[in-house]
Amino acid sequence: MAKHGLARVISKRGICSRSQAEAAIRAGRVRVDGRIVSDPEARTESDARIIIDEASAEPGPYRYLMLNKPRGVVTTASDEHGRATVYQAFEEAGIGWVAPVGRLDKASEGLLLFSNDSAWAARITAPESQLEKTYHVQVDCLPDADLLARIAAGAEVDGERLAVVAIRELRRGAKNAWLEVVLDEGRNRQIRRLLSVFDIAVLRLVRVAIGSLRLGELGKGQFRVLDEGEVRALASPTR
Repeated sequence: MAKHGLARVISKRGICSRSQAEAAIRAGRVRVDGRIVSDPEARTESDARIIIDEASAEPGPYRYLMLNKPRGVVTTASDEHGRATVYQAFEEAGIGWVAPVGRLDKASEGLLLFSNDSAWAARITAPESQLEKTYHVQVDCLPDADLLARIAAGAEVDGERLAVVAIRELRRGAKNAWLEVVLDEGRNRQIRRLLSVFDIAVLRLVRVAIGSLRLGELGKGQFRVLDEGEVRALASPTR
């Protein structure tokens, strides 16, 4: 049986993050087959008997959640500036450890996935998965068909080629419009950076779908558990 670093073995069991596992190991809180191990990189078989703080670290049930992230909330477990984090809803509900599957920046809102199944998360976030993500974006202008076509063609930004799968207008008001933008990759602040090339400012950015999974009527700051079909569909997207 293949061996891996102890911290990785623990995190793969869905018990805690790798950094949390590393801290526990260095603190002498972890036993492997009855022996204290203090090196997070110690080669360990995946089926080894692991004890953390006298409790068995057997693989627990995997959890798959979707959250409607509010604007102004950061995607981190804790924040040194005291800002609200996405984990507050889970803490109040007594949810065990889960990690974000992908990211949304502080100013963005909408659908965000969480799980303690690292293999599932890796399949979803892998570039080759090309899992489409749909956003509704409020912009500070009234774009015409030519401008939308130029955005759809993409642009070079800071040495990166940024593009979209599709873009269309949803509705417009007197001074601004809502666009639907579809991506199949997850570059940092991709939509904001691309639109800035065309002197377009983003007023709101809401992720409304990941693959076939829709945000639907889930309230701001609320979460729900994914069903088995949704979990399978996200891991095996069809284009």
